Amino acid sequence: MYGLFVMMGIAGLLVMVGFKYRTAMIFYAIAWTYVYLLQKTSYNNHYYLLMLLNYIMIFLPAHRSVSIDAKWNPRIRKEHMSRWIYLFIIAFLFIVYSYASVAKFYPDWIDTSFPKHLMKIRADDWDILQQEWAHWAIMIYGLSFDILIVPLLLWKRTRMIAVIASFFFHIFNSIIFKIGIFPYLALAFLVFFFKPKTIQKRFLKKKQFYDGDEIIVPSYKKSTIAVTTGFLVIMILLPLRHWVINDDVLWTEEGHRLSWRMMLRNRRGFTTYYVENKKTGSRKAINYNDYLTTKQSYSVQTKPDFMWQFAQKLKEFHAMEGEDVAVFIDAKVSINGRPLQQFTDKEIDVAAQEWSHWSHHEWILPSSLYENKE
Repeated sequence: MYGLFVMMGIAGLLVMVGFKYRTAMIFYAIAWTYVYLLQKTSYNNHYYLLMLLNYIMIFLPAHRSVSIDAKWNPRIRKEHMSRWIYLFIIAFLFIVYSYASVAKFYPDWIDTSFPKHLMKIRADDWDILQQEWAHWAIMIYGLSFDILIVPLLLWKRTRMIAVIASFFFHIFNSIIFKIGIFPYLALAFLVFFFKPKTIQKRFLKKKQFYDGDEIIVPSYKKSTIAVTTGFLVIMILLPLRHWVINDDVLWTEEGHRLSWRMMLRNRRGFTTYYVENKKTGSRKAINYNDYLTTKQSYSVQTKPDFMWQFAQKLKEFHAMEGEDVAVFIDAKVSINGRPLQQFTDKEIDVAAQEWSHWSHHEWILPSSLYENKE
């Protein structure tokens, strides 16, 4: 893996200087996807966003101006980009931010119980964030920022206010939640909301400004419209899938991923795995720490897809030893600080079940989140 990361670093540098841009970008996108799919325990929406952006960048003319490619091959040099790129990026950002806001319209966020729980975890470092007014401020600011930021940035009269709000929001998240590069990536997107002339005057004073007003209709117009529209439609529909799956996604996690559901829940659990020999009927509890890392152990206690996958692996491990087993899971899960509730039907052999990304799994018991809320 270290070798792969070194190669990704080299590819990133090639993209940065614009040398063999497309080749480097294709490699980087595929490598990022490979790493992304390997580290399920570290999943978050930011890594998913970066994966999508990597593939988008393959098709963008990011190497047509200040790059080694353009210097060595002047025929590809351009000082402008097509309008569709701007519109596509804005539309994509609007979808991401909008779903992030819509997902917050649920009881635990609206009544500030989740912001309170979230800040309680950081009580040792930030006393001020334990105040009730701070919880209400976080609730209102987080919800309204996501839904309003793109429209406010698009309107000239509110643009600078939105820029200031963006810096506060993303720097706050970076300091408090330590979420890597995402806050700074989000801030970098601000350049798309200013006129090119403004960016040139502020940051690229030595660069010749392109002020051509010709209309160029590329030969690939129809295919571009089809691909970009199809992509955006998928981005709109994919986060909606949990609405056609039984029960509450906050409880079941079914349809949670790839849906821009960010900073919405904290899960903890107490889970026991039992392996039962189908021939003898003997049953024993499994110490999953013998099989998994600490981070993986946390996930198999609280998240159903991890539970199912681990059950399959336990069945495989015992099959290699010539033993046909059933795997039963007794899981109790707490959501956002609630008391532990029975999560799984402990009489169902989970290893014998199929997994579907589009439907509910009956071994996950119905939720009673708001009945038992303290």
